[in-house]
Amino acid sequence: MQPAFDLDKIKFSVDAPTYTRARKLYESGKVIDMFQNGVASFGATVLGSEPYKVYISAKHFDVGSCDCYLGQNGTLCKHMVALAITIVMSENSTQSLEQNNELSCSNKLGELSVEDLLLVNKSRDSAIRFIKYYQGPSKTWFAYQDSLEEGCNRLSNLFSGLPVSKQTCKIVVTALIKIDKKLRTGVDDSNGTVGRFMQETIAMLKDYAELDPACIDEFYRFTRVQTCFDWELPLVELINKRDVSRRLIA
Repeated sequence: MQPAFDLDKIKFSVDAPTYTRARKLYESGKVIDMFQNGVASFGATVLGSEPYKVYISAKHFDVGSCDCYLGQNGTLCKHMVALAITIVMSENSTQSLEQNNELSCSNKLGELSVEDLLLVNKSRDSAIRFIKYYQGPSKTWFAYQDSLEEGCNRLSNLFSGLPVSKQTCKIVVTALIKIDKKLRTGVDDSNGTVGRFMQETIAMLKDYAELDPACIDEFYRFTRVQTCFDWELPLVELINKRDVSRRLIA
């Protein structure tokens, strides 16, 4: 049985320090004696400071157990993640293990082809679905926050690979408007995960405007919607500065 999770699921939902340690365990061959327990779970021995018996669910790699201190206290540990990586890499060993969840501007001008544009818009909307409304009991709140983190990581990875143009700026602006609507109508961002992502995205869009001033045209969309926390103001200021400059020239 193949696992229900894939490498992207692991890379986008695990924090960078844990993922890096888990990747090193996998690459150094520390995951041994892997087996499948029926259709429900996978198990293995992971060689750390001592041999650890590790089990994870075939559906959710962050559900399982490990003999280490973290695992015994119900916390996802590097040994569980290393086993998950080993499982998905055994299915396709050509996948890149590189994790890039940091948002940055590519600093490369260009546009997407029609085919790539459709794929990027689809990936954007798929990632936004992880930023969902919260109506569950308090015991599921941490899992819900993990979903918000995964959605933001997926978007960060996607946006960081985009060339800079008015076309791609529209993709990012649309995402911000959709996320803002969710924040105003039921997303619980108590720990600020989504808010930080939006602030980082605004900073990236300012870089867009500096590289290609035509991107500022897309910022007018922010003047036609009501947002929370006025996060869009730095971009609206760019509109005002350009309008003043044009009047002075005229």
